[in-house]
Amino acid sequence: MEKKITLADIARILEKYDVVELEDVTIKGDVEIELGTSTGVALPPALIQALRSLSSMAREIPKEEEEVRELLPATFDVAKAEWRGEVEEVTIGATRADGGTREKTVTIGGEKSMPFYNFDFKMPHPPVISLDCFDMPISLARAVRGHYEDVMGDPGEWAKKNVHEFGAEMVTIHLISTDPTIKDTSVREAAKTVEEVLQAVKVPIVIGGSGNPDKDPEVLEAAAEAAEGERCLIASANLNMDYERIAKAAVNHGHVILSWTQLDINAQKTLNRYLFKLGVPREDIVIDPTTAALGYGLDYAFTNIERMRIAALKGDTDLAFPISCGITNAWGAREAWMKGSPIKEDSDWGPSAYRGPLYEIVTGLTLGLAGGDLFMMMHPRATSAVKKVTQMLFGTEREEDKAKKVEIGDWVRWKGT
Repeated sequence: MEKKITLADIARILEKYDVVELEDVTIKGDVEIELGTSTGVALPPALIQALRSLSSMAREIPKEEEEVRELLPATFDVAKAEWRGEVEEVTIGATRADGGTREKTVTIGGEKSMPFYNFDFKMPHPPVISLDCFDMPISLARAVRGHYEDVMGDPGEWAKKNVHEFGAEMVTIHLISTDPTIKDTSVREAAKTVEEVLQAVKVPIVIGGSGNPDKDPEVLEAAAEAAEGERCLIASANLNMDYERIAKAAVNHGHVILSWTQLDINAQKTLNRYLFKLGVPREDIVIDPTTAALGYGLDYAFTNIERMRIAALKGDTDLAFPISCGITNAWGAREAWMKGSPIKEDSDWGPSAYRGPLYEIVTGLTLGLAGGDLFMMMHPRATSAVKKVTQMLFGTEREEDKAKKVEIGDWVRWKGT
């Protein structure tokens, strides 16, 4: 039990027992001393002596404590992991020298350590972003639709805007109109759309179906043939559809295949093994473990992707492939696009024009730290933010940043843009 004793109490005790001097007395606990005359009790000589001793002790610093005034030199040692595995390096796109018509290619993968952790082994390539476009007008959040309303009826112009106005390194064309429940567009029309996009832009492209397990194999087979020699990323082979047909089309026409599973590390290993048996070269495989975006279990997606990357670096060759992440999935969360909460008593969600892109940005940066190599995104400003941060972490200095270079000692006072 805590008990407080005042100076007046101590004075009475000393007076009662006629104590003249205190010697070898230890006071334990917190000592609070309030000097003044409010107690109305005169302090005996013994107590005055004790207080003077306390005051003297407070002013004096023992010799052993004087040595602590000078800190020992600090060292910064980085923990290094002994990884024995390496992620496969995959190139998407083909230039004229390679038999295609792309003006440049992109290469992902090749890591020998965790993302941006250059103390073990410097990342060979920064993450790459592919901007989405569709083969028909679709329902989009207002924050996104405002950027594309003038091109949504023309997939070629949509792709062109992504590249020339928003600086896309890659473009993903989603052939969603082929879904029997939407428009049931013929595979011939789908192939024509792919040709149109290839003519409109000269960056590498990703070709995605509608997600219909019955129609996609036929659609992607025709699309792969139409884009022969361009080394596109065909999205995607999945255990729930005829992955064999899609994989063979990719191999026969010189493309990269996206191996897509649904948040299951064992299913990913299984599908990859099937692709090996079908003769798909290791340098032609990118994996997509599914992106559960912010608002839809981002922590689970992060853990799943991180586990795969760690397994690959430890030597698991079934998982040693670049990872693609569908960052656009962030727009599936109602908090990303709704004007406000449907719950009357809820707090203000803030402007959706900012909230939506932030959902996409947080999803992208989070999965980039987990091990993502390729991000499929939608909002131009979200894309720009993710690219800027990942390039900074990678160590790339952009031309526009050179004039604003800040010395590390001045970072506290820096007002960046």
